Formats: sequence, structure tokens, C-alpha cells
Amino acid sequence: MNAPMAGHAGPGLATAVTLSGGFGLIGCELSASGIRSQLQQASETLRASSNPTIACAELLPVGIGLLPFALKLEEIAPVLEEAKPAVAWIFAAEDVNRYSEWATAIRKVSPGTKIWIQVGNVTTAVQIAKAASPDALCIQGADAGGHGYEKGASIVSLVPETLDTLAREGITNLPLLASGGIVDGRGVAAALSLGASGVVMGTRFLASKEVNIHPLYQASVLEARDGAQATVRSKLFDEARGPNPWPEVYDGRSLRTQSFQDYVEGSGIEDIRKLHAEAVSQEDKGFATGLKGRAAMWAGTGIGMVNEVEDAKDIVDRVRQEARNIFSYTATL
Repeated sequence: MNAPMAGHAGPGLATAVTLSGGFGLIGCELSASGIRSQLQQASETLRASSNPTIACAELLPVGIGLLPFALKLEEIAPVLEEAKPAVAWIFAAEDVNRYSEWATAIRKVSPGTKIWIQVGNVTTAVQIAKAASPDALCIQGADAGGHGYEKGASIVSLVPETLDTLAREGITNLPLLASGGIVDGRGVAAALSLGASGVVMGTRFLASKEVNIHPLYQASVLEARDGAQATVRSKLFDEARGPNPWPEVYDGRSLRTQSFQDYVEGSGIEDIRKLHAEAVSQEDKGFATGLKGRAAMWAGTGIGMVNEVEDAKDIVDRVRQEARNIFSYTATL
């Protein structure tokens, strides 16, 4: 499935992934009207599908990303009651109790909607599993692009440790979805071998034809190599735009922009903000290749393996087949 990348994963990408046999997720909008519009567009596309299972589904077969710290539950609940998405993906609540509050409210207005919650460490995964009874947890590793826990580990240790810890707490039937550094079938096979029930890819879909992305941003994704060096985690990317609205435990992984380089070389935040504001007001929106842009370009460490722009369907089909081939091969060893 594609990650619910805010600003990038619109109804075009989400419906393309769902129609390809994956599961599409729409990125969070920062208003109830924006979320309603995105879900309506997805509904129009999917209800017109020639696939009767999709066209006639009781629930809208896409998910919607929700950011509790930036949205008002009382405004979002009526939208979900109306649209009835198959999944509500909740991320970045201010505290564990807020996840429970959102999950309870969503289940009340749309009982069939599954609650998926994104987490980034073992302790919080267990707390949320107990408090909110989610239908799945997305276990996001530190390799992931975009926002995530400032202190984290890769899915190589995070997924199996989370499974083991949940099992010790008597929670054995909670699916885990792995995210972070996965861009091809090898990553999918690895994640499933670690115990994940599914995977979520963000960076790979930045190079899809259906994604909402500036051409210079997409070109930067394609040119990047050595993902752990080309990208970096920092709060600077949010601070550069103004006061950082994200809860304290979160930062974000972006390509190493000129804004970040200025920060490393000792520029003050006010100077960085001034230059950032000037850059994003231009036609290029502050994006540039060669790591010369000032706007954040969220991307994970798997970026060095993303080499071409393709239809979302081709991405889904190939990644699935690659994973199948790996499992078929290993079964003969």
C-alpha cells in the first residue's frame, strides 16, 4: 500500500493503488472540507470501476490519513460518517489517550471503518494496542521519509521486538504493517519475514505518475543516491517554515536541503526562515536538484533505489512479483 503522504498522496494515487490490488491511502488534509473533497473524488473514481467488488463495496475501499494534533475531532467525525472509508489511519496524537478518543469516536460514526495507528517504538505500540484496540499498527522505522519518531530503530529490530513484546502482553492477533526503507520486493520479503502482515511504501510512490509532486522534487528523488547520506532526520525542516507545530517526539527525514546545510554551517533560524520564505514564494516553490533547494523534500533512505517514474499499477505489480519470486526461490533452498 502507499503511505498517506500529506500533500502528495491524493485520490488519484490512492485509487490507482487500490485498483491495482493494493490498498490506497489518501494523505491528511488540514481541514474537514479538504478531507471531504478528497474522499468524494476517490468515491467517484472507485464507484465507476469495472470491478464490481470495488464499485459496490459497502465501505469506500481507500484509507484516509488523520493528524489529531492538527485537526478537530468534532469536525472530522461527520465527514467519516458520510464517506465511510475502509480505514482511518491515525498518526501523531499528542498523547496515547487521544488515540483512544479518536478511535472510539470514529467507530461510533462508522463502525465498519478499521482503525490503523502509526507508531515508532515498542513502548508506545503496546500502550496504544491496550488503550485504543486498533485493527492494525503501522510500525514505522527510522529509515522512513517524512515525519516519525525522533528516536527510533529500523524495522529490522522494531517489528520483531514489537511482536514479541505484544505477545508477552497477551496481544497476539494484532497485524503489524512495516514502513521505512522499503521500495521494492526485496524490502517487502524482508518485512514479511520479520513478521509484518503487510508493508507501506512512501518514497517509491514519489516516483509514480499519479502522485502530487513538483517536477523538481520528483527529479531530486530520481537523482539521489546513497540514501543514508542524501537524506537526514531533523526538526529543522519544520522549524524553517516557522514555529514547529509537531508534537515534541517527532522530527522528519528529508533530502539534505540548502536550508539544512546552512543550519549545519551555523546560520541562525531566523536567517534560515527568511531565505526559506523567499524561496517557497518563487515559481519553483523552493525545490531544486543537486540538494540546492530550501523547501523540505521528504524521502526515506531507500531513495537511492528509486530510478524511474512509473504508473502506480506497474509499481504494485512489480513489487508484488519480486517478493513472490524471492519466496519461491528461498523455498527451494
